[in-house]
Parts: sequence; C-alpha cells; structure tokens
Amino acid sequence: MTDLPAAPAPQEAKASRDFSHAWRALRHRNFRLFFGGQSISLIGTWMTRVATSWLVYRLTKSSLMLGTVGFVGQIPTFLLAPLAGVIVDRINRHSVLVWTQTIAMLQSLTLAVLTLTHHINMAEVLALSMLQGLVNAFDMPARQSFMLEMVEHSADLSNAIAINSSMVNLARLVGPALAGILIAATSEGWCFAIDGVSYIAVIVSLLLMHLKPGALAKTSTSMLHQLREGWDYVANFSPVRTILLLFAVLSLMGFPFMVLMPVFAAQVLHGGPHTLGFLMGAVGVGSLASGLSLVLRRSVRGLTGVLPVSAALFGSGLILFGLSHTLWFSILMMLVTGFGMMQGTTVSNTIIQTLVDGRMRGRVMSFYMMAFVGMAPFGSLLAGALAHAFGAQRTVIFSGAMCLAAGLWFSTQRNAIRQEMRPVYERLGIVPQSVDEPETLSPELQ
Repeated sequence: MTDLPAAPAPQEAKASRDFSHAWRALRHRNFRLFFGGQSISLIGTWMTRVATSWLVYRLTKSSLMLGTVGFVGQIPTFLLAPLAGVIVDRINRHSVLVWTQTIAMLQSLTLAVLTLTHHINMAEVLALSMLQGLVNAFDMPARQSFMLEMVEHSADLSNAIAINSSMVNLARLVGPALAGILIAATSEGWCFAIDGVSYIAVIVSLLLMHLKPGALAKTSTSMLHQLREGWDYVANFSPVRTILLLFAVLSLMGFPFMVLMPVFAAQVLHGGPHTLGFLMGAVGVGSLASGLSLVLRRSVRGLTGVLPVSAALFGSGLILFGLSHTLWFSILMMLVTGFGMMQGTTVSNTIIQTLVDGRMRGRVMSFYMMAFVGMAPFGSLLAGALAHAFGAQRTVIFSGAMCLAAGLWFSTQRNAIRQEMRPVYERLGIVPQSVDEPETLSPELQ
C-alpha cells in the first residue's frame, strides 16, 4: 500500500495561503503583463531621474537650478491634471497609455543622443523636462484609473496598488544604484539611453493585453461641466478632500527633498555619484519595505490610522537627515524617510480609489496627481531657493517639521472622515452593516 503524503503543518498551510493572497492581483493576465513591462521600464525611469539631477548639478553647480528643473518638469501636471482627468474619463485609457509611453521613450532617447554627443545644455534639459511633464500630466491619471480595468475585480484593487507600489520601489532601489555606477564609469547619457530602450517593454505589455470593449460610457456633457463635476465631488466629500490636502502639504514641503540629493552627496557628505546612488537607493529600500508590508494586508480597513503615522515618520526622517554629517546615518534616515513617504502615498491612493465612484475615477485621480505631483514643482522651486539662501540642511529640517505638523493636523480630522467613509465601506461589503447607533464606530475603521 502506497503511503499518502503527509498533510502540511497548519503553520505552513497558513503561510502558503498568506503568500498566495498577498499576490492575488497577479492572477489577472493584464495585470501580470503590466507588472512585467513596468518592472523593466521603471528601472530606466529611476536611472534617468538620478542622471538628470547629476547632469544639472555637473553643468551648473547650482541648487537653485536643480529646483528649477524640478519645477518645469512637474508644473504641467499641476496646470493640466484636471483637464487630463476629464479627457481620461472620456476616451480609451489604454490608448492614452500607449501614446504617453511612446512619447516618453522618444524624449529619453533624445536626451541620450544630446548628452552622448556633448551637445546638451541647460535650455535643452529644461525643454525636455517640460515635455516629460506634459506626458506625465496625462499618463498618471490614466495609469491610476486603468488599474481597475486590469484587475477586473474591485476586491483585488488594493492588492494591485500595493504590488504596483512595491514594483515602483524595487525599481527605485535598483535604478539609482545602477545610475551611480554607470555615471561614474561613463556618463549620464547611457542612463538616458537605457531608459529609452526600457520603454519598449511596457509598450509591448500594453499591446498584448486583452481588454473588454465598450467599457466607457458615451456622454454629451461638456468637458467644462465634467471638470466642475469632478471638482465638486472632491470638494464636498471630506475623506478625499482631507487626504488630498494632507498630500498637497507633504508634496509642497517634503517630497522636493529629492532635488537636493546631489547637494547632500557632494557638499554635505563629500562624495560623488556613488554617494548619490547610495542615498537614492536607501530611499528605495525603505519604500520597498513599505510596499511589501501593504501587500500582506487583506483589506483597506484601518488604513486611515496609517496616514498620520506615515507623515510623522517621513517628517522625522527628513529632520534627522538634515542634521546628519555621516554617510551611514544619512542612509539610515533615508530608509526611514522612504518608508514613511511610500506608506502614505500608497495608503492614500488605496483609500481614494476604494471610495471613489467609478465614473469619476479619472477626474478624482487627476486631482490626486495634482496634490501628489502637481504641488511638487512649487516645492522644488521653493526648496532650491531656500537651499540657495539658507543651505540644504536647514531647508530639509524645515521641510520635515512642516510634514510633522501636517500629520498632526490630519490626526485631528480622522474621526470625522471615518464616519463619512463608513457608509461607502458598508455598501462595498468591506465592513458589516451597522446595527448600533450612528455614532458608534466599529474597530475596523479605527
């Protein structure tokens, strides 16, 4: 008689279920394609970000110019995101993404040719940065609102967002490290060239997707009316409004610390491209750890409590980084900063996409991008100006203090927004229907 295989131990079976649950969004073919293509392309994207910062600093030795390049590369998102959100809600999001990725590929290849032939100058860097900003203004809301079309089932949406964040942050870990090595060995131009070629992977993945036709409803409503409708939705729904206000402050005051990294690498820590790669890589490690911790979550319940904690971690990390003069402690604080930054970004994205009405998704996500990315150009310009006047370290310390204050403010709003979120969560089946008095709040939302 053949012996039957032993049943797995309860702990092993539970671990296996947890692991499969953590990656459940990858069951969907379209999301698997997106994951594969983006995993390659994003490494190139992060290489270009580091290479652009180092190129600008090498050409100008100016923290103000670093802030200026950040400004022109992000201001189109602030100016065009609401209009882009309306357009994304009216046309095929898949087609938008194919076009944006193709234009971004051409932009990176142009930057590569100019740099490798030694014809690059600041006017061209500014112009190409602005072109990338124009592309991002349409790409970001399209990408975010397209997420639900790729996973098909709303129950897997939060997992898809968390996996996407982990993918972004794995690229943030690998890309800057590769860029630092490549810049030190050759020049910034090869980083731009690799980025341009890497876009082929995501374009191919988009073209291979099988999508259900006719997902968009036809509308005779004017774009201006739809724009106003999206604004009213955001302005009158306090959970979304409060989260967007928090991230507008964090984006304005905190996120632009990235544009000052070359100054810290060269002047504060007395290093070079390798040092910049280590600092950016540390941000990636912290962000990746944050994304993986969210992948393991089974539900969006309880996420509102994560937002003020993440803002506090982000702000504290920036303050201590600004005080540091040693490489190992600076890297450690970049780990903390990256964890807090990505924890808040991913959680806010998940909550908003869970709450928002499907027909408003593109418009609401455009306002999210306006708060998350659109405020950054003003922050980059402000950070550059403050660093020029008072020094990079004082600027980052001040930025961290503002992020701490923003997290404290959000914590005072939590009770009110949880009450307004509960009916939506009940309708979606995320929390059970309440049988208590209206003011009684279940622990799931605390």
